[in-house]
Amino acid sequence: MDIRFVYFDLDDTLLDHRHAERAALLDVRTTFAEPFAGLDDTTIHETYRACSMPLWRQYAAGAIEKTDLKRGRFEQLLAELDIDTLDAQTVSDHYLRRYASHWRFVEGARRAFLHVADRFPVGVLTNGFAEIQTQKLDQFPMLRDRTEAVVISEETGYMKPHPQVFNHAADAADTPPDRILYVGDSYHSDVQGGRAAGWQVAWFTRNGHGGAAEEAPRLTFDTWDMLLDRLR
Repeated sequence: MDIRFVYFDLDDTLLDHRHAERAALLDVRTTFAEPFAGLDDTTIHETYRACSMPLWRQYAAGAIEKTDLKRGRFEQLLAELDIDTLDAQTVSDHYLRRYASHWRFVEGARRAFLHVADRFPVGVLTNGFAEIQTQKLDQFPMLRDRTEAVVISEETGYMKPHPQVFNHAADAADTPPDRILYVGDSYHSDVQGGRAAGWQVAWFTRNGHGGAAEEAPRLTFDTWDMLLDRLR
C-alpha cells in the first residue's frame, strides 16, 4: 500500500457516536419519564435508529432540509412509540443538548490516531451537522492540532458517499486520490464512497456489520490494534 495521506471518519470511527446517541436517548426517557414509561432503552434506541437512518439518506440526497431531519426523526419516534403528549421539537432540543455531554473516543481510537499521525499526514472527513461536528472537534482539540485537513461534508454542499465530497477532500490534502487511505465504519458512506473516488479504504467493523457487504475491502479491521499491525 502506497499511502501518502490518511483521512479518518469521525462518528463511530474515532468518536463513539452510538454510545452518545444511546445515552442521550436514555436521558430523554429519564427527563420525560411518564410518556416513556414501560419502554426499555433498547426498544427506544432501535426505534430511533429505524426512524433516523432513512431521513439521513433523504437529507444526503437533498430531498429534505436539515430542520426536517432534526424534528422529523423525533416526530416519527414518538409516533412509533404511541406517545402523543410530547412536542417533537422539545424532545429534539433536549436530545441534542444531552448528546453533546456524552461524546468520547472509541476504545483505542485516540492512541491509534496519534500513532498514524506520527507516520502520515492525517485529516478528518465527516458527515453530520456542521455545527455539531465543529463542536466535537472543539471538544477534542488534539484532533485539530494533529490534522492537516478537516472536511465536514455539509460545508461542501454534498454528503458522503457523493464523489464531490471526496474530490474536495483530496484537493484539501493535496494528494492524488489513489494515495489516500480512508478509515471509516460505514460501508455505504465510507467504503463505497471512498472506492468510487479512487481512494484506498480501511473498513472499521467494530459494530459487527462486516458480514453485510458483498465486497468487503482487503483492509478490514475490528480493533485499532489490527489496523496498526496492518499499517506497519
